[in-house]
Amino acid sequence: MKSITIKGSKRESVGKVATKALRNAGMVPCVIYGGDKPVHFSAEEKAFKKLVYTPNVYTASLDVDGQKISAILQDIQFHPVSDKILHVDFYQLFDDKEVTMNIPVKLTGTSPGVLNGGSLRFTNRKLKIKALPANLPDYVTADISKLKIGNKLTITSLFNDDYSFMHPDNTVVVQVRTSRNATNVDDEDEDETTEEATPEAAAE
Repeated sequence: MKSITIKGSKRESVGKVATKALRNAGMVPCVIYGGDKPVHFSAEEKAFKKLVYTPNVYTASLDVDGQKISAILQDIQFHPVSDKILHVDFYQLFDDKEVTMNIPVKLTGTSPGVLNGGSLRFTNRKLKIKALPANLPDYVTADISKLKIGNKLTITSLFNDDYSFMHPDNTVVVQVRTSRNATNVDDEDEDETTEEATPEAAAE
């Protein structure tokens, strides 16, 4: 998984007055959890642009006064009116410790059901997975090239040895539903219907 570097400085004081002063100066108070003890630091708000305002996911390479810490974004608080970032929580990564993240799903292929007028319903655009940091993917690939009208793709179709899904096996990721403009059956289904009907017609 790609990483974004964020430089910050340790916070000497974590009180409300100090926190307000940081925000007024365009800085964001942050905390890193997961290690021996929480690490409190602050960083410029603009440093979070590529990490927060994107549909992609990244790990964070945090440089706190020269101390390098690999982490993931755990929680973020926004101002209810201005949408400014108020606070960010990170979770420290360790090479031998699995971590859970929400990963975006990337669709590949062309669905024959959609070509026949069906409606593609992308139910789960992100999936929660658990993996070692080295195995965290940039995205989960879902191949829809075999989806006909009425078909659905579930978690079981996306199995991967590098990570596990934190969802029930029958969780629907994407499906093709019928619509007013949809063809009732695919060409292959029409052929099968014809072949099945022929003996009955001959019997009559």
